[in-house]
Amino acid sequence: MTLKERYKSLVEYFEAHMPNPETELNYSNPYELLVAVILSAQCTDKRVNIVTPELFKRFPNATSLSRSDSDEVFVYIKSISYPNNKAKHLVGMAKILVEEFNNVVPDTIDDLTKMPGVGRKTANVIASVIHNQPTMAVDTHVFRVSHRLGLVSLKAKNPLLVEKELVKLFDEKIIPKAHHWLILHGRYTCLARSPKCSDCGITNLCKSYEKIQKFGIAEVDKKLPSIS
Repeated sequence: MTLKERYKSLVEYFEAHMPNPETELNYSNPYELLVAVILSAQCTDKRVNIVTPELFKRFPNATSLSRSDSDEVFVYIKSISYPNNKAKHLVGMAKILVEEFNNVVPDTIDDLTKMPGVGRKTANVIASVIHNQPTMAVDTHVFRVSHRLGLVSLKAKNPLLVEKELVKLFDEKIIPKAHHWLILHGRYTCLARSPKCSDCGITNLCKSYEKIQKFGIAEVDKKLPSIS
């Protein structure tokens, strides 16, 4: 199977089985998604969704958040990973959003990454989910699944290289969906330590499947790049 055939079959499978994938973060507007994605770094979406209702009740918009301080924000997000840093990032982000972008979440990676707590991955999520742009956010799930399936080469040893290879082969219109497909597949099926190959509908497309059955996931992953 060629690489293009693998991509084509992957798209056909997910279009049939997951036609409308969405982020699992709860939000009602671009500001709320931006806050939630910043909080989700090295933290589960489930935990973020527990914290954000009270946070958004207290800070319903960037203006109210910009007028606060990190000590107050910390109280609302203390159960999130790295709450001290994230509290500072949220307040700093809100101030820039108000002062430089007139409360409108920007649609370019360059503008998004001007804000504290917004790296390339976060910016790609916002550009994709809010602005429907062909950007591919590469987290640990996307990185792992892309390598196991054989969607990217072994030379793609960091998130940026994985991102560049993925966006070259997925059709632009599909990229916003593909971002979610790969994340959700990694979150619920192609797990890090114990992938559920028996429940997977794309083992026929997976370059690692037979090796996993023969040698075990630990041995297979030793030969693949990792960021986890």
